[in-house]
Amino acid sequence: MGLSQSAAGVRFRARRGRQSREGFALSFLIRVQLPDSPGTLGAVATALGTIGADILSVDVVERTGGVAIDDLVIELPSGRLPDALITAAESIPGVEVDAVRPYAGVLDTHRELELVEEIAAQPAKGLETLVEGVPRIIRAGWSIVVTGSEEGVQRLASSSAAPEVPITHLPWLPLERATVLDGEDDWVPETWQELGTELAATPLGKPGKALLVGRPGGPMFRAAEVARLAHFAGIVAVVLEG
Repeated sequence: MGLSQSAAGVRFRARRGRQSREGFALSFLIRVQLPDSPGTLGAVATALGTIGADILSVDVVERTGGVAIDDLVIELPSGRLPDALITAAESIPGVEVDAVRPYAGVLDTHRELELVEEIAAQPAKGLETLVEGVPRIIRAGWSIVVTGSEEGVQRLASSSAAPEVPITHLPWLPLERATVLDGEDDWVPETWQELGTELAATPLGKPGKALLVGRPGGPMFRAAEVARLAHFAGIVAVVLEG
């Protein structure tokens, strides 16, 4: 895919664009599928540049079968429609856009170690720290820690952006391994379904306790992201139990 060379050029364009248009540009997260071959990412960057868009960051989500899944955080001049991003990116042969959504916040895709250290420093607040940090790491909208018992479902911690609608039934608990959940199952609150929320969950120490994350409007969780979530939750569980 020629990532290192293309990314260097992307970073240059990002610095220049942010200086010239600061104050009236909008940021979007765009997930693309593209051939895992040299020059493709650079071609996408060039196509996006023709509509005035600047790529601020590139994160390789997954590589499999000659296809790469990349998340691009893009700055688009005010007045440009997000649909223009799709048209520009898909003008490159073999490129497909999975999702486009507004993006606001700090890019923290490599912050796992810092978050684990923060949890270890204040384990009494560990779950609260976890649910606030996880969405930034895997680019989710929200996360909650849930547990199930004979008395029903209990929320142990919720991120500030987590929906407050009650969850009365979690048929997938106890959970043995990390998995993508069907956002249209009967247990999913209607408001989550209306927003097209993609869901994934992983055990947190014990099968009866789980970390549930949601992405309103998508994109769907990829296998590599679910594996990353499971690995991180496993480390956190050990820290909290210690």
